[in-house]
Amino acid sequence: MKEIEIACPIGKEPDTAQMVAAAAKALGVAPKNVSACRIVRRSVDARGDILYRYRIEAYRSGEEAEEYRIPEYMDVSSSEPVIVIGAGPAGMFASLRLLMRGKKPVILERGKDVHSRKFDMARLSREGTVDPDSNYCFGEGGAGTFSDGKLFTRSSKRGDIREVLHQLVAFGADPSILIDAHPHIGSDRLPGIVENIRKCIVEHGGEYHFGTRVTDICKRADGGFDVTASVSDDGMSGGACRGVSTAVFSARKIILATGHSARDIYRLFAEKGWELQAKGFALGVRAEHPQSLINRIQYHGRYQPYMPAAEYSFVTQIEGRGVFSFCMCPGGILVPSATGPGETVLNGMSNSARNSRWANAGVVVSVEPEDVPEYASYGPLSLLHFQMDVEKRMYDFSGSVKAPAQRMMDFCRRVVSSGLPATSYHPGAVSAPLHELLPENVSLRLKYAFPEIGNRKMRGYYTNEALLLGVESRTSSPVRIPRDPETLEHTGIKGLYPCGEGAGYAGGIVSSALDGIRCAALV
Repeated sequence: MKEIEIACPIGKEPDTAQMVAAAAKALGVAPKNVSACRIVRRSVDARGDILYRYRIEAYRSGEEAEEYRIPEYMDVSSSEPVIVIGAGPAGMFASLRLLMRGKKPVILERGKDVHSRKFDMARLSREGTVDPDSNYCFGEGGAGTFSDGKLFTRSSKRGDIREVLHQLVAFGADPSILIDAHPHIGSDRLPGIVENIRKCIVEHGGEYHFGTRVTDICKRADGGFDVTASVSDDGMSGGACRGVSTAVFSARKIILATGHSARDIYRLFAEKGWELQAKGFALGVRAEHPQSLINRIQYHGRYQPYMPAAEYSFVTQIEGRGVFSFCMCPGGILVPSATGPGETVLNGMSNSARNSRWANAGVVVSVEPEDVPEYASYGPLSLLHFQMDVEKRMYDFSGSVKAPAQRMMDFCRRVVSSGLPATSYHPGAVSAPLHELLPENVSLRLKYAFPEIGNRKMRGYYTNEALLLGVESRTSSPVRIPRDPETLEHTGIKGLYPCGEGAGYAGGIVSSALDGIRCAALV
């Protein structure tokens, strides 16, 4: 086998004859001696002529292309149960791996099913009413379901990414995610995929319990666990019906996959004296530009409507801390991601077509425990309290989930904007001294970063056409639940497997899914 590369105009794929001819030349054989050609990667190249570059595996006669096959799921109706707390990517893919191993996943999810939670998200955008159990972060599919469905991971050490991507395709994702350099599914398509995963798990004997918020975890004398949960009256409703009844679930093993915003779980661990660690995270703003401007910058003024909406990413160092773009959503919108009353939090999402007139990205600054010594008294929850206070400060300024906002150049000049451009953020924005509302160690680094990016990396990016909105604070967990590097069990609790973003070991759909798979393989 040999890898070759073929370039094609945007919107076209190399045909079989073209691939075979290129393969024969690269392999030094006649075309009839090329047994197979397979596209393994596609990426946009805008450095010169705007092209798709295809990486292709070429095989000689006698060689066979390896085909990835998803292992079979077993019927686990009568099998040993494993409690999976959380139905986000880590919990879902851990459960699928448990099916492969013949173990029964019993999934406890505080929120609603993926379709029902949409009504609560709509109410949050329309009325500013937050259901603490059903929102953009909590509910079936987790936060990633309504955050564009980007399938990036920078680490090849986490596991075999093919297991995740091929399963997503089997459950309804477009096969293009198997080859795209920056694959994404879209928040309009992800709910159906998430529902198909649930149906598969249930059909094979697994269990889902919605509206089931874990309130206690007790280790039994025999080494197993009893998990107490508050269950809503209909198994679906969130905050309004919480506490109607209590249920206890028992198992010998638990996979804890609660996501980065399950603050009550961190508090539960702290109350029990179970080990936690403060973990650095990143905090900043959502930067929203006209998508047409980003297209013009990234395609060097040669964008055409048939081309994909342009993306961007950057990272720089300002005064010893990283400043970087995060969760960039081309052709996307901004959404409210608060998980409780009295807090303002933003995130971005895109549908599969990525066809809105805005582009947005988090632009955030790394924050370490030593950066906030005034929170040291909170111990391992120091950065969690720092995060909470910034979110509350944003809410207190506007008095609602409307976002404090400032034009980009005004922010850097420390001037309150006299007027704001249109925004995709449905609850709306209010002109604010965002440079003062943000912590100084974040605000000053952003002040220097935006002109640097605009002058050195993306000419035109630094502009007053861009709107900054606060706050982007849920980039990752500010707490780590430590685990043994070999067994992946909590360092002090055998049989408890902290997993995914909430445990501090992943950051995104794919890395969380891979971490769930790793944990389930050891349960």
